[in-house]
Amino acid sequence: MNFTRWISNFFGFSRSQSNGFLILVPSLFLIIFSLPVYHWWQSRQSPDFSYEQARLDSLAARWNQTEINNLPDDEQLPITYFPFDPNTATADELQALGFSPCLSRRLVNYREAGGTFKIKADLLKLYGMNSKFFNTISSFILLPDKLEKAETAARTESQLERSEIKFDLNRADTTLLKSIYGIGPKLANRIVNFRESLGGFLKHDQLYEVYGLDSIVINRLTIASFIQPDFYPRTLNLNTATEQQLETHPYISRRMAKAIVTYRFQYGRYQSIDDLYKIITVDDAMLAKLKPYLEFD
Repeated sequence: MNFTRWISNFFGFSRSQSNGFLILVPSLFLIIFSLPVYHWWQSRQSPDFSYEQARLDSLAARWNQTEINNLPDDEQLPITYFPFDPNTATADELQALGFSPCLSRRLVNYREAGGTFKIKADLLKLYGMNSKFFNTISSFILLPDKLEKAETAARTESQLERSEIKFDLNRADTTLLKSIYGIGPKLANRIVNFRESLGGFLKHDQLYEVYGLDSIVINRLTIASFIQPDFYPRTLNLNTATEQQLETHPYISRRMAKAIVTYRFQYGRYQSIDDLYKIITVDDAMLAKLKPYLEFD
């Protein structure tokens, strides 16, 4: 009682508050120190991993049983490695090589649906074919590691030459252009953008002016496409076009566009393309290229 009265006098507590304080303080100490004491006690116990080890052994056994291209022990067949062509090998031959029944059926079904294997790595496209098993049988597959670019290109050009269907180069979209071997999305967009800023192709040789197109691809594109003989390109009117409109044309530089507009402002309308000789140094070849894309009325 004296201790309770001392707490009450020291802290200014009432009797009930002092009694609560005496209960709270020991409880806090018990909560704070119980966890360290438990850890100390646990550290002095002998570890028992038998339960965890049993679970790991069980999981490992289940994993081995469900291996994608492994058979259960009672179904394991003797494996013999020999050269084989996945386009002609039978299901029994595949299983003799170590294919699981499921994987061999999948390969045969793929062939029956019209699929073919052109290179060794095509086998990896089969669902269930793991890389470890593929590496084991890779040296026995009677297919090349990769198709040579020259063979692919020659085959593509031969197909283009035999094809009777050609597309209009001035109307082809990016999808048609990408059908040509060697033209991807970037080159297809670049061809279309150049064609639109030019006003249309008048001859296939203008494809050499598209950045990134090499002569081999241009040759394929020339074989696969045509330009209408009566095609009339989109033109720019020298007497009305703005400087910005002029300089977007591939054959007109920014300097030339500025000179064209300045001359028109100072001296009036253009009468013919020969007037361009008065404002800037241009050669006959450049004017000949530019003439079909200009008008003066």
